Amino acid sequence: MNDLAMTVRGAPITLNGKPLSFSDIARIGRRKVRLVADPDAMVRVANARAVIEEAIANHQPVYGSTTGVGAMKDVEWTDDQLDTFNMGLVRAHHFGTGEAFSSEIIRTAMAIRVNMALTGRVGCTTDLVEAYLALLSADVVPVVRRTGSIGCADIGLMGQIGAVLTGAGEAVFSGKRQPAADALASAGLKAFRLAPRDSLASISTNAVGYAAAAAAIRDAAGAVRVMLATGLTTAGALGASRDPWKAVAHVGTEREAGIGAWLYFNAKGWDWPNATHIQDPLSLRMMSQVFATGFETLVAAGKILLAATGRTDDNPVVAGGQVLTSGGSLPLDVTVFLQTAQLGLAHIARNSFNRCVLLGNGQRRDLPVNLVQPGAIATGFGPIIKLAGELFARVLTMTNPISANSMVVAGGLEDEATFLPLVVERLERQVLALRRLAALEAMLAAQAMDISGDRPGNVPGIIYELVRRHADTYWQDRPLSTEVEAIEDALGSEELMSELISHSTIMELDEFFALGPVA
Repeated sequence: MNDLAMTVRGAPITLNGKPLSFSDIARIGRRKVRLVADPDAMVRVANARAVIEEAIANHQPVYGSTTGVGAMKDVEWTDDQLDTFNMGLVRAHHFGTGEAFSSEIIRTAMAIRVNMALTGRVGCTTDLVEAYLALLSADVVPVVRRTGSIGCADIGLMGQIGAVLTGAGEAVFSGKRQPAADALASAGLKAFRLAPRDSLASISTNAVGYAAAAAAIRDAAGAVRVMLATGLTTAGALGASRDPWKAVAHVGTEREAGIGAWLYFNAKGWDWPNATHIQDPLSLRMMSQVFATGFETLVAAGKILLAATGRTDDNPVVAGGQVLTSGGSLPLDVTVFLQTAQLGLAHIARNSFNRCVLLGNGQRRDLPVNLVQPGAIATGFGPIIKLAGELFARVLTMTNPISANSMVVAGGLEDEATFLPLVVERLERQVLALRRLAALEAMLAAQAMDISGDRPGNVPGIIYELVRRHADTYWQDRPLSTEVEAIEDALGSEELMSELISHSTIMELDEFFALGPVA
């Protein structure tokens, strides 16, 4: 083991083919743990490999091992052609373009690929598993450009990882992006010779899409967790009734009751204004229902995603002592549930936008229009509420489902796709817009509190103090762009998440998504 690998301390994560957790994924991505393969799982890998080798020895055509792939499935290679084919297959699938994924996501993708192989259903060599683990141990991270997958095996993305194993492509090592051959040499590793089946096993999986989806779901959960706090702050600034948060305990779902209890508990501890005569606008009264549904869609997507990290999505697979063609490379369940979560986030964005409008239209607690201080000569926050509308529109436009779009490639053999990496990218864009919307709502709520003379405590006090560290009370017109961005960064920090969790946890959500600092 090289010196760099020894910098990763602590108990390792043993990969054994069972589903990973969000905590596992976060720690793997941040390189907080060492990874080892379970010995029994490696026996399964070896047994599956024996089935592949027996089939090849018996001159049984094995897709992608002794034959070509896709439209070239009927082309069979001779023994002396296999080395050239296997080397060329991963390099031919190095066609991704554009911005690269983060190193965190690619570390996770390699770990997922290893974990799937350890189910004993893939038929790759144990040497391939060890080659991936060697890259992870040395922290040689392949550069994987994002655009290159239709979401039915990430061939154009995984091909960029497989190419690095052979010494082609690019990798990041010691913080430097460089040719793969140089990175391997600097790490004390050698280029890997891909045996039959190893080459296809290196590209024909959705591991990159799953890794990116895991990161996006966790980020989305964190953003919603913060928006729950900023929404509560607005409710205090507008003097909303807390009765609906009591009522939901009696009439709501379990998730709604939990969110309502969190809102009610964290509204205590200060002189909460009460401006409600009979009932509030829906955006205040139904916060429990909106946020609970958003969280529920993320939990459902998260559970489906984690299950996918512990099953084989290869083609072919080894099962019952046979090499079988498979349709498992279609990640439709993950994609459909992810798109449902995107719709849940759109409702949370609309809920926030509606509260921003309430803050600025002067109809609650005698607040002035545009939150202009009494007697001040200013335009105030009226114009910036258009930013809230634009951010809501951004989130909403990402909800149009795309997984059922029709596409036919490879001579009609490949006519199903999910576009999972593109769906993930749209989720990432939603999260960016949600974080900025939370910052804008928090700024407006703080201004309303200053006008009313509130002295908020509990979670609203945390949000108020954060805003005031980055933006003064608004007395006269001034540029607001950098202030919104500074508040956004602070709201998205691990420090704030840690403070919110330590102050008042939502146990099952905080633990499931592994929110807060990665230990």
